Amino acid sequence: MTVRPFVPFPDRRLGTPADPVAAVTETVRMIWDDMVETMDAMPGYGLAAPQIGIMLRLAVVDCSDRRGQAVRMANPEVLHASVQMRRHEEASPNLPGVSAVIERPRAVTVRFLNEAGEIEDRDFVGLWATSVQHQIDHLEGRMFIDHLSPLRRKMLVARSDKLRKRG
Repeated sequence: MTVRPFVPFPDRRLGTPADPVAAVTETVRMIWDDMVETMDAMPGYGLAAPQIGIMLRLAVVDCSDRRGQAVRMANPEVLHASVQMRRHEEASPNLPGVSAVIERPRAVTVRFLNEAGEIEDRDFVGLWATSVQHQIDHLEGRMFIDHLSPLRRKMLVARSDKLRKRG
């Protein structure tokens, strides 16, 4: 397993929808392993393949108290979202040093190909739901800043650029 480098914002891959995964293969499993290793090294609650430059609809999420409970998903899609919303401060290693409070549905039902290559429908609630939705956004070519007003987005990008240049 390898910790992979992050694609820096505003790399065009971060704004491009990822390609569907045809089947769960050994290559896909190896990518997932690297993604879990990279996510745990951040540390973070989730990671989408485009964040590390792999343009496939792959994501991992682990919001457990003790690591090692990562859910590996190919082609995740939200089937149902709760009406009740939840606010959570979100960030991305692709745009370091900044974060924003984003409001998303508190619970979602997601369909995806699991590690066995089988279609699975799973309910996610709370932080798990927030993280899954954040990763699906990445797979669609969106980032958390795309949920903000243009002015707020511009301010966060400028702040991240300033922090990056300071080194």
